[in-house]
Amino acid sequence: MPLTEILRDVRESEPLAALTTLGIGGNARWLLHARTADEVSRAHRWSESAAVPLFVMGGGSNLVIADEGFDGLVVHVDAGGRTFTPDGADTLVTAGAGEPWDAIVSDCVGRGLAGLECLSGIPGTVGGTPIQNVGAYGQDVAGSIDYVTAYDRQTRAAARLTGGDCGFAYRTSRFKGADAGRFVILDVTYRVRPGSPTSTYPDIVDYLTRAGVSSPDVADVRNAVLAVRRRKGMVIDQSDPDTRSVGSFFMNPVVGQADHDRVAAVAGARPPAFAAGSGRLKLPAAWLIERAGFRRGDGDGKVGISTKHTLALINRGGATARDVLRFATQIKRGVLDRFGISLRPEPVFVGFGRDHDLDFLQS
Repeated sequence: MPLTEILRDVRESEPLAALTTLGIGGNARWLLHARTADEVSRAHRWSESAAVPLFVMGGGSNLVIADEGFDGLVVHVDAGGRTFTPDGADTLVTAGAGEPWDAIVSDCVGRGLAGLECLSGIPGTVGGTPIQNVGAYGQDVAGSIDYVTAYDRQTRAAARLTGGDCGFAYRTSRFKGADAGRFVILDVTYRVRPGSPTSTYPDIVDYLTRAGVSSPDVADVRNAVLAVRRRKGMVIDQSDPDTRSVGSFFMNPVVGQADHDRVAAVAGARPPAFAAGSGRLKLPAAWLIERAGFRRGDGDGKVGISTKHTLALINRGGATARDVLRFATQIKRGVLDRFGISLRPEPVFVGFGRDHDLDFLQS
């Protein structure tokens, strides 16, 4: 049966670039804006029966889409709605996967609820937060997610997964790892509570100190995070090309003491390092990139490094996905050659066939 007879709102040959923060990518063969679990289910069943690839996207903030687009069905999850339910001293916040993420954070902070304040200003939608285990400035959603409701493409039914079921680790989860593509996030429930905010990250502490705030509340921390993120070009501004990115392109590598010491010897300076458990250390990818010879504002044609943040690879206007892969490969190879550290990219790559640069980036 034709897809248009099953899902009336599906569109053919629909551009995807405008749905991403990077502003790059070709067309979807079909695009569906799914607002209900039933639409997600029907789209999945049709894609299986027609042997058509299916890709699920949300806010488009962590995607690099191929110039050729996606030769299949793209389901853009637009499920909305949010509720606040008391649970003892806590509050359970349930939000549809299509809700803008920062609106949820703002709503919680406005109610004096702590647990998400350091995640202010992050682009994208609620549905992406458990997939990436979104985190910043000393917080991540793994610390607040109570449960996730998702459509399970294996069982063809909705499932509820607790935070413990999600397999959270640094910037990843079972949804991005072992079960990539299996679940379609429908809504997420966060457990937040009145109380003191998280304000341990050096950039945030420094901002609050300079502002003369000695006992910050959640609103103070949110304001500090937004100010620091804007300074780094990490708050989307349509008028500022420096913010046309996927956010941080590379993850901070987690290494052993021997690797840390080798990096220090090569650089002639000890790198900043943060404990990552089991005797391992997290190194700032930006520090490694800069000491491998790359600088803010450097570029390669229409793609470059933001003038505000070394980890943001930006589309200066008219860049292609091929441009992004080529430039990211140069950076990864530069760090690998100098320090022997292999950076891992953070975004998801969609619609690419076999590609030498992409293979290297993901290795």
